[in-house]
Amino acid sequence: MFLETIEEEHATGRVAEIYERQREQLGFVMEAAKCFTARPDLLPIYTDFSDKIRAGFSLGLREWRLITLIAAKHIPSTYCSQVYSKQLIADLGSKDAVLAVQRDFRAAGLSAKDVEMLSYAEKVAIDASRISESDIERLRSAGFSDRQICDIALCAAFRCFVSRFFDAVGAGTEAAFIDSDEEFRSKMTVGRAL
Repeated sequence: MFLETIEEEHATGRVAEIYERQREQLGFVMEAAKCFTARPDLLPIYTDFSDKIRAGFSLGLREWRLITLIAAKHIPSTYCSQVYSKQLIADLGSKDAVLAVQRDFRAAGLSAKDVEMLSYAEKVAIDASRISESDIERLRSAGFSDRQICDIALCAAFRCFVSRFFDAVGAGTEAAFIDSDEEFRSKMTVGRAL
C-alpha cells in the first residue's frame, strides 16, 4: 500500500466493524477495504454503496463475476482479475473455461445472452462514450430488462472506479486470491505485476 491506512489493531467504530465482518467472511481484511481508510470516512460510504449495489443486483453472482472479469481485463486491474477469476472457476466449471472467457468471451461457449451482456460491459470499460441506443436495443432483444441493463452498466462502471482507485493507492492482491497454477496466474495478471 502506498498510503498510510488504518491497521486492524487501530480500527474503531464502523471501520472496526467492517474489518471484523471481512475477517469473519474471509479470514483476513482485504487491501481493497484498507485502502479506503487513508480517509477513514470513506470506508463506510464505499461499503454501504457496494453492499447496496450487490444486494439489488438483478442478475446473478455468476454474471457479476463475469462482468467484473471482463472489465478488469480492460482497465487493466490485476487485483480484480485475480480475485474474480478464482471465484469464477466454480461458476464455469474449470480454469480452462475461465481462461477461454478472459481470452475471448465471444468464442468461449457462453450463451448468446452472456455474450451480449459482456460486449456491453466491455464497451463500458473501454469507452462508454461509444455506447449508443442501438447497444441498449441489442440487450433488450437478447432478453434483458432495463433494470438489468442498468445493473450491467453499474457493475462495469463501479469496477472501473474501484479498480483504478486500488491501483492508484497501491492495494495489492492477497495471497488467498492468487492461484497456484502459474499459467492461470500469469494470464490473469493483466495490469500491475504481482
